[in-house]
Amino acid sequence: MLAVGALVVGAVAGFLAARARARREAAQPTGPTVAELIERLIRSSNSGILVLNRFGDMVLHNPRAYELGLVCVNQPDPRARKAAEQVVETDEPMEVDLSPLENRGRRQPEAVLGEVRPLGDGFTVVEAVDHSEAIRLEAVRRDFVANVSHELKTPVGAIALLTEAVLDAAEDVEEVRRFGSKILRESTRLGQLVTELIALSRLQGAERLPDLNVVEVDAVVREALGRTTLSAESAEITITTDAASGLLFEGDRTLLVTALSNLLENAVAYSQAGSPVSISRRLADGMVEIAVTDRGIGIAEDEQQRVFERFYRADKARSRATGGTGLGLAIVKHVAANHGGSVGLWSRQGTGSTFTLRIPAHVRPEPEGEPQRSATGKQIPSAAPARPDKTPERTPRLVATGQEVSGPNPGGNL
Repeated sequence: MLAVGALVVGAVAGFLAARARARREAAQPTGPTVAELIERLIRSSNSGILVLNRFGDMVLHNPRAYELGLVCVNQPDPRARKAAEQVVETDEPMEVDLSPLENRGRRQPEAVLGEVRPLGDGFTVVEAVDHSEAIRLEAVRRDFVANVSHELKTPVGAIALLTEAVLDAAEDVEEVRRFGSKILRESTRLGQLVTELIALSRLQGAERLPDLNVVEVDAVVREALGRTTLSAESAEITITTDAASGLLFEGDRTLLVTALSNLLENAVAYSQAGSPVSISRRLADGMVEIAVTDRGIGIAEDEQQRVFERFYRADKARSRATGGTGLGLAIVKHVAANHGGSVGLWSRQGTGSTFTLRIPAHVRPEPEGEPQRSATGKQIPSAAPARPDKTPERTPRLVATGQEVSGPNPGGNL
């Protein structure tokens, strides 16, 4: 009887233990706990987060705190620790400037703003945010306003002075004509500057671009040449082109003509009288490349990244003499970007420059047995057009790709 009783008691105890274990297992969560999720959130945050105790010692921090300089060599920034002490005393949040005290390189943050908040029981949290991009954009805006003010003030002041001179010499016909021609030149430059500022504003997103259409590359080249003919003839420069390509791309024709015209005007302005300027076009990797090559003064290597900035001039004296505004290449860059393309530059001082405008090509489905044809009836190549064995005598074929130039005799005389 005792043995049977002990067996029954053991069986009941085992059943109850198994049931209790099953309940515990059912009660346990299958996913991460709240604490684990909070830890993941802190570690993945784009803000630097640092938690300090009442003694200013680190309790918790994330990797971003290291990147922003909030934590260095396992020690909190002294400015953050001091601010945390004040927050513990006042129990009020406060902001603190945690920007690096010394420049640590272009990729390092330049402006870091921290907010210190109390957590109770003497604990504080410091949240740091990188404001470098906002500071940089504000600096660009200030420079842009200053440059615009200066550029507009110059022709306006010149027109005012020349007008006074005309009034003083009203009886002298020759003087009136001389000053009148100068007024016309300055007013033309002022009008060009305002027009380019408006165009640049639209390209930078202030106004929506029109719908893109299929545009013939050869038509864009012809129109841009027509716009540049007068300035090229005045500078005694001949612009040569390669054969018609029949290529198509998608874009806004007016903007594309403006971009190519700016490249041609730039090539003419920075070339010596009698030196050649050429245009070549080709299809490469699904992109239409239009290259403008000159044998002008060239651009120094340290200035090649800056020539696309607004109002930047590689040769300020020459730009003033030719009436340049410093906005032409900036407009080209934005036109290319808004069309999903790019603009490349190869240049060498004393040798010349090649600017290459790259725009995505338009390829129409080719019917079986029938070649593709453009709107003018010319056959459109389905791949890169074959180059003739012999190029025209006066047509340079240099094409810039990246920072290198492919083609016959790169760097030599055309």
